[in-house]
Amino acid sequence: MSRVGKMPVSVPAGVDVAIKQDQINVKGALGALALAQNALVTITQDAGKLRFAPANDSREANAMSGTMRQLVNNMVVGVTKGFEKKLSLVGVGYKAAAAGAKLNLTVGYSHPVDFVMPAGITVATPTPTEIVIKGSDRQRVGQIAAEVRAVRPPEPYKGKGIRYADEKITIKETKKK
Repeated sequence: MSRVGKMPVSVPAGVDVAIKQDQINVKGALGALALAQNALVTITQDAGKLRFAPANDSREANAMSGTMRQLVNNMVVGVTKGFEKKLSLVGVGYKAAAAGAKLNLTVGYSHPVDFVMPAGITVATPTPTEIVIKGSDRQRVGQIAAEVRAVRPPEPYKGKGIRYADEKITIKETKKK
């Protein structure tokens, strides 16, 4: 059995988990999330813990039990603590401004780039060169951060662009004659 799938998911107080035939719903302080149920995994709930087991002895069921366990764990963490991604802008004149659910980027193009954040995702700019994206759905927070980074990814010669806060860019040496 999958090592990840063997570990139970503890459900803290204030989080409601509803397991239906076709869907798993998790509701907490920061919102509600839903996930489609997989037929290869059986889920049992007892004493504030969720346990995942493969429905049969196939390799796919074994792998899916670990995947479902981690997805449900991410949902529980998301509705209690939430997830965040930090981005930083490197370059002369590069700046970001958040106004409500809108992110305005000035990153060296002839026009500003506007991003409208979807429901459930908040954006903040503590300084003009920092962007913080927060939300309860881990996948959506990561996807929005990747889309913002794709506006101007870091280039390898000067390192200018939008990068994750913990990302290291290896600077290439310029060509010599």
